[in-house]
Amino acid sequence: MTLEKKRLDITDRIVGKLKNDTIELFAENEPIGRIVLSEAGGTFELNNGYEKELDKIYKQVTLTTDPDQKYVDCDSEYGWC
Repeated sequence: MTLEKKRLDITDRIVGKLKNDTIELFAENEPIGRIVLSEAGGTFELNNGYEKELDKIYKQVTLTTDPDQKYVDCDSEYGWC
């Protein structure tokens, strides 16, 4: 089993709530950042672990690869191989 970093597209799960001159962004009720509104447009400010690329928002996650692989502790007192 190894750990692998991936980016998950969560764009369809984002909800925005307007508050003053910002749109607060949430994914599954978890705050992930905001869009600051101005006359020049909007500026994204995302929390660590989230990133915007083109028209998508991604969450950076660490996944296990080969999850069916089993770990066996081989020692002379308690384990077996």
